[in-house]
This record gives sequence, C-alpha cells and structure tokens, in this order.
Amino acid sequence: MKRLPTHPTAKNPPEQFTGDVWVDPIAAPQEPSQRMVVAMVRFAPGARTAWHSHVNGQTLHVTSGAALIGTRDGSVVRATPGQTVYCPPGEEHWHGAAPDHFMEHLAMFEHGDDPATSATWREHVTDEDFDAATATTAVAPTAED
Repeated sequence: MKRLPTHPTAKNPPEQFTGDVWVDPIAAPQEPSQRMVVAMVRFAPGARTAWHSHVNGQTLHVTSGAALIGTRDGSVVRATPGQTVYCPPGEEHWHGAAPDHFMEHLAMFEHGDDPATSATWREHVTDEDFDAATATTAVAPTAED
C-alpha cells in the first residue's frame, strides 16, 4: 500500500470545455493495470464539455448540483446527487451543469491500449443546443427502467 500524491486543482482547457470547469485528479493509472482514471470535476452553472467519446466508455457519478448529459441522438438526461450515468464505449456525448446550478461529479473511465487515444474530442456544444437540452431534460433512467 502507498499513499498517492495529491495534485492541485487545475482549470480544464477551453479547447475541450465551455465555461469554467475545474478538475481534481483522484486516481491515475497504477501498475499493473495502467488503465483506471478517476477525477472530481466541478462545473460552474452552464459550463460543459465539448462533444467527446471514450474508447472504453465513461461513468459519471453526480455528487452535487444538477448535471445534464447529452448524446448525438438528442437524448439528454438530468442527473442529481447520488445518480450515476454510464456512457458506453464510442458513444459521443457531453456533460455539464444545468444553467442555474453548480455541478460536481466523479468522472471515471479506463484507458485503452493507447492512453493518448482513450478520449476523442470533437466540437463544442453550441449555446443553442445547450439551451434546447435544458428545456427537454428528464431524470436519468435506472438500469431497471
């Protein structure tokens, strides 16, 4: 067993995010797996990721606020503290804070064989698309739904 080093909070890059977003790394790949990544990510109201996908999928667990998670087919779910949303491998999606709340979530994924290609980043979500998403959200369905 070993205690891992603490990393300072960092602001996420504007090339991949709209608005103010901060990340605190929690777990980075360790021997022998070299795959697991976990981070606490905090979004200011209305802040969001650009469109992206993960080679091995991504799990988002909301710890505070109200999250919006959207997919290319136009589906958008609203998730609140304690809810977890899974985005399958290769699914293009975005996630961020509702326009009237800060939001914090744990972002979890596994690197693929090449860590540099574990996430594929695309264009920003437009303000028009974000505004439309906020008007049509539902509480995230559970696996039983």
